[in-house]
Amino acid sequence: MDRNIRTVDDVLELLDGLFAPDADRWTADAATWWDAFYGDRSRPVPFFVAKPDENLVAYLERGLITPGRALDLGCGPGRNSLQLASLGFEVDAVDLSPAAIAWAEERAEEAGADIRFHRGNVFALTDSELGGPYDLIYDSGCFHHLPPHRRISYLALLDRLLAPGGHFGLTCFAAGEMGSELPDAAYYRESRLHGGLAYTRESLRWIFSDLAEIELRRMHDEPDESPHYGAPFLWAALFRTVRRAQADDSRAGA
Repeated sequence: MDRNIRTVDDVLELLDGLFAPDADRWTADAATWWDAFYGDRSRPVPFFVAKPDENLVAYLERGLITPGRALDLGCGPGRNSLQLASLGFEVDAVDLSPAAIAWAEERAEEAGADIRFHRGNVFALTDSELGGPYDLIYDSGCFHHLPPHRRISYLALLDRLLAPGGHFGLTCFAAGEMGSELPDAAYYRESRLHGGLAYTRESLRWIFSDLAEIELRRMHDEPDESPHYGAPFLWAALFRTVRRAQADDSRAGA
């Protein structure tokens, strides 16, 4: 007889286990899936290129964010981490895949960049391992691969690790362009995420409603010769932390 549910974390882990090990990208074997994905560096994957996101570059050029401590969630081969480090950020970068981290570390060594890389599930890493709070948490393509229940963990991570006045940057699948548009409950009935979840502008505003929206637009389409990465099937969003009292007052007046 199995009676192991006692905490919210127990429930989240139970829901994680509903997704078949070889059916999708969020499972106990997710690191193996992503290792195979990153294992062939010659694959024509657009974000394998050593280019930062165009929106991240724009935030920096426009002064919307300034150098400080940064956390790159799902850093992959480290292209955005390298950009941040080159501009004076103190960068921590996390990815589930050892192959991705190894590639990112090679790029950082070639560039002479001082970046702290962490291999593992960001929800399992402790605050002492990550070293927050952070002035910037940036996520380019991790969020849309999480199952719906892990939004709870994600929001808790932002609440815990973002410094007062800190910024959160996100790129994720845009509904109507890329990703699955099934209702949340359907993913649990089918035990798979269908390659990633699409989001509408309204759903992102609702999910991150405890943060102040700075900008929410479609990522610009960047040509191959551009020094930046850009794909119009992605949202590019920038939010900022607000004082808890302000957030409470805003919800009360809505």
